[in-house]
Amino acid sequence: MSEICPVCGLPEELCVCENIAREGQEITIYTEKRRYGKKMTVIEGLDDADIDIEGLSKQLKTCCACGGTVKDRRIELQGSHKQKARERLEELGFAVDVE
Repeated sequence: MSEICPVCGLPEELCVCENIAREGQEITIYTEKRRYGKKMTVIEGLDDADIDIEGLSKQLKTCCACGGTVKDRRIELQGSHKQKARERLEELGFAVDVE
């Protein structure tokens, strides 16, 4: 017997909670200059209650072939990767705004 999702009441295999959470979030991607002129791509607007930010960060770092971290509910990627990050997030079902 399969587990039942406490939020939507569907079996875990059919649970749509994470997909709904992804569509409802407004994510912003921008780059900022850090020490010594290094660029950093920052992804903000993620809600850590509904989304596994650590897992998402790992997927983005693999896709962009770069290092990065998660700080204060934001993902920081080393380098300028706005386009690649936006494409990957849209594939995963997020609504993305690029500045």
